[in-house]
Amino acid sequence: MTKKVKYSLRQSETVSPFGPGAITDVSGASLMAPDMTRWNTKHAEEIFCDRLSSKLGGGRLLASPTFSGPLEADVRSLEYSRFPEWRFCERCERMTRKTVVKKGKFANECPCGGALIPMRYVAACQGGSHLQDVPWHLWVHRRRDEDLSEEQRLCRADDQLKFVRRSDRGEGLGSMFVRCMACRQERSLAQLVGKKALAADGFRCLGRQPWRGSAISECEHPLVAKQRGATSNYLPEIVAAIDIPEGQASAERDLERIRTHDAFGLLVQDNGGPLAEMLRTKIAQDLDVPEHMVDEAARTSDEDERPVLGLKDGEWLAFEEKLENGRDEETSGFIVDGRRIPTTPNVPTSVFEVFTHVGQVRRLRLVRSLQGFRRHGQDARMIAADPGEPGRTRRIYPALELFGEGIFLRLDEDRVRQWESRPDVQHRAQTLMQRLGAEGLTDRLDHPEPRFIALHTLAHLLIRRLAYASGYASAALQERIYASTQRGEPMAGILIYTAAGDAQGTLGGLVRLGAEDKLLPLLLAAISDAEVCSNDPVCIESDHQGASNLNLSACHGCSLISETSCENRNVLLDRQLLFGGMDVERGLLQQILDDLRVMASSTP
Repeated sequence: MTKKVKYSLRQSETVSPFGPGAITDVSGASLMAPDMTRWNTKHAEEIFCDRLSSKLGGGRLLASPTFSGPLEADVRSLEYSRFPEWRFCERCERMTRKTVVKKGKFANECPCGGALIPMRYVAACQGGSHLQDVPWHLWVHRRRDEDLSEEQRLCRADDQLKFVRRSDRGEGLGSMFVRCMACRQERSLAQLVGKKALAADGFRCLGRQPWRGSAISECEHPLVAKQRGATSNYLPEIVAAIDIPEGQASAERDLERIRTHDAFGLLVQDNGGPLAEMLRTKIAQDLDVPEHMVDEAARTSDEDERPVLGLKDGEWLAFEEKLENGRDEETSGFIVDGRRIPTTPNVPTSVFEVFTHVGQVRRLRLVRSLQGFRRHGQDARMIAADPGEPGRTRRIYPALELFGEGIFLRLDEDRVRQWESRPDVQHRAQTLMQRLGAEGLTDRLDHPEPRFIALHTLAHLLIRRLAYASGYASAALQERIYASTQRGEPMAGILIYTAAGDAQGTLGGLVRLGAEDKLLPLLLAAISDAEVCSNDPVCIESDHQGASNLNLSACHGCSLISETSCENRNVLLDRQLLFGGMDVERGLLQQILDDLRVMASSTP
């Protein structure tokens, strides 16, 4: 029996960036991870996070099996599929879909001994999120020139193709050809990459995913040739949650007080009987709550019927409970030393009017899961990581458990509310709201309220500055934005964190920067850095930047960070909402910036 080739990946890469549906380059081979129907769940460790499981509809979270320890030989690996199947030899240039066997093992080699290189282009579906090989053996013979010979028109040789480069055709795609050695027909790759090039040649989407041999369904969307490594070939839908003790809103706390009242059990037991009115009045008077809230508590007394908070809502309330407690003596996976930011000499008082509390997150546990993916564009159909199997009632999601540290900043709610009520601020944010709706992304990205756009931009500025002092690369730092007035209690805060898939987590290089003598200088430096962009005045005056024009005054010179660090794909950013500009008279941090200028001019 021929042995399969085995490769090693980091466990974290099996969720992102190389989860199910992604093309992975490993040791010269181009592979693709299958969906969860091909996972052997017997050796996959289950990860528990009730908040994330509820968000996903009750599915199971599984980590990929690992190869370590004495049982390594018994652990079944993940079965990646070779994609694209078409490769060419770096020595003899011959193209092939076959895999040779060498000493009883499959080998990524040509019979001549040269290494096989995956073809540069694949065919992506424009709306159905399908992906397939370019049918090179058919494509090379589909040239529509009238001077083709009868032999060339009828030739269908698929074992005599070569991928050649011609020096007499200059550089670029025009110099790269696929040639049939049987009939001497050849075509340049420049004829492949047009938007309708494959459709004009009569090729249609087969409705496939590379790990499935047959078509999944009929697909009416056209094919387009794309580079194998194009980022749009894989657009994952990642859902993450911080594992915390669920916080409670003020209304929920009142309901909990009612449920623990001595007379509440009798009220539920009486169930509208002759004692109900008297008991309801007594509970309401004892706890100073309205009587209708007592009725609501009785209706939702069953734990299973109580509403579940959104992921960020619960996290925000948990942080709120920690911010006034000083040193956190907990030993759980969520440890936050919270405090009010004290006034400090040589720091503008306007800073403390905007920023009120800081939390040094000494430990957090983050669970990240892949829900599905899209190909080609954000408007394409989402392919679930687990399409489901007959007889299985619960879906399975590839997941990853991370441990880390961070810094949490809370802004003054009254100051933020007063600022975002300004007509110019509302009008500026409305531009992004309209564009988000036009792109059909309102259910995939955060709602771009003015506070969200401002805090999101500020988080990017902080990440760029913290990377200099924390010891972590900027790509290792990540954001989580708490900014909403749409549900429950209003939120206005930022979490900058780093996490690693190790039981010990990280080493404290970030959390130490939350100390009083370090945080404020870093915050002021981040604000000063972003006052002027290297692309100004073009950048600050712009309202059309980024993917789908979903950024306003924000570019690579001032605000963009690694896409792995941003939870909103590097869009919904605007420096004008922070510092003011042509369309915004006063930014959220405008006064801080003005005070810094005054202090700088008065310094001898």
